[in-house]
Amino acid sequence: MSKVYFYYSAMNAGKSTVLLQSSYNYHERGMRTLLFMPALDTRAGPGRIESRIGLSGDAIALGAADDLLERVRAAHGETPVACVLIDEAQFLTVPQVRQVTDIADTLRIPVLCYGLRTDFQGRLFPGSAELLAVADNLIELKTICHCGRKATMNLRVGADGKAVRVGAQVEIGGNDRYVAMCRRHFKEAFGPG
Repeated sequence: MSKVYFYYSAMNAGKSTVLLQSSYNYHERGMRTLLFMPALDTRAGPGRIESRIGLSGDAIALGAADDLLERVRAAHGETPVACVLIDEAQFLTVPQVRQVTDIADTLRIPVLCYGLRTDFQGRLFPGSAELLAVADNLIELKTICHCGRKATMNLRVGADGKAVRVGAQVEIGGNDRYVAMCRRHFKEAFGPG
């Protein structure tokens, strides 16, 4: 039985690195993978996944209206697909997460999703909430706060380095905009609210 896996963490835990390594492992054994990423994330270029440690790979840029099941079904019909890997899975829509389960259940292809659990205000992303509800396996990737404890929160910072408390849920950025923190330090930096 193929499964849906959700690898989640705070920023800078190595999600993209693990995704690219997993894809490499399949390729090394002569198996085809499909990599997806959100079209709105163009930091490494359109359709490009890049990790902080320099690994990178091509991916299919996915828009909110795209049908994952149909994209995978068509690709699988041409050449068998051994695994589907999705970077920044928090940006999947709820219908796309349901399509992910269909890929595993009907096409019998495992799907490995990598993403953040919560946004800069400590709230679940819709895609992450759905994945937490339906994934067969939930795997936490860990990173650390500046104090050395496990980081579970993503603090958005402004140009002045201070916490940003309001704004759109989605704002693409890296270390210039976000800091992974433990809950205690996140609450201290975020302030009362």
